[in-house]
Amino acid sequence: MSRPTVLLPGPMNETVLAGTAEHFDVIRLWESDDPDAVLAERAQDITAVATGGTAIDGAFLDRLPAVRLVASFGVGYDKIDAQAAAERGVIVTNTPGVLDDEVADTALGLLLMTARELSRAERYLRAASWTEGAYPLTKATLNGRTMGILGLGRIGEAIAQRAEAFGISIAYHNRHRKDVAYRYYPTLSELAAAVDILMIVVPGGDETRHLVDAEILKALGPDGILINVARGTVVDEEALVEALRSGTILSAGLDVFENEPEVHPGLLELDNAVLLPHVGSATIPTRNAMGQLVVDNLTHYFTHGKPLTPVKESEPLVQNP
Repeated sequence: MSRPTVLLPGPMNETVLAGTAEHFDVIRLWESDDPDAVLAERAQDITAVATGGTAIDGAFLDRLPAVRLVASFGVGYDKIDAQAAAERGVIVTNTPGVLDDEVADTALGLLLMTARELSRAERYLRAASWTEGAYPLTKATLNGRTMGILGLGRIGEAIAQRAEAFGISIAYHNRHRKDVAYRYYPTLSELAAAVDILMIVVPGGDETRHLVDAEILKALGPDGILINVARGTVVDEEALVEALRSGTILSAGLDVFENEPEVHPGLLELDNAVLLPHVGSATIPTRNAMGQLVVDNLTHYFTHGKPLTPVKESEPLVQNP
């Protein structure tokens, strides 16, 4: 019996490469000298796609009429047009759950670095400035602060649990209220005005693009700290640079950017911005777990007719196959 054919448009985690090779006929498109010719020749064979960041829209899927599943590596899937996929009967999956703790740990580490200027203090030491005098006292402390979480999903709740251990009060804004003890604000502007840490964990995409703009930053206020471990597109970076320069907010800690891997030059110039190169889930164990979930989604679909972790746009297809 022939094995299902899975397309890998670009390089992926070794766990994905090994797992797909074990179970499927794999097309490693990035290794081809003529990818378009390969797609044209194998279009009727390819029944699934595994991707780690390649943009997949309706036009791409139209070139592959036999595809029924797109397995994405990561929680965010804003580079995949999941609605266009659903309209074509294609299920999209992601890898939730397995990276929650790692991203939450990164978020709290980034908050500590930002509030207490830890990375800036380390640069001070490495420059031998300590021999000339102690590092200046920092204005910010985490004591008595309130964190507003934009996007209280799995990762948001993991961040909230860690923040509570630091004595930080929690509030949140989602499209819908959740059955949690944290205070809910029906609008983002109300949340920003009520807190002094704004933690962004909301998915990317058109619906959330520049959701955090100049008005939200103004509402956060001059003692406010912005942390983003979600998607760079959620924040208007031009407005953020201006807010950091002018003192509209105190500081920002960012693991994600609008045009990765390019970073807004204004951010690079600012001492009150702590910048990480999108490392929220970047440990070998977590990335391997994410890769295994990609493989498990594929194998479960071809064995049982349903994947393990479909995204919300695909749920009707899974419920009514």
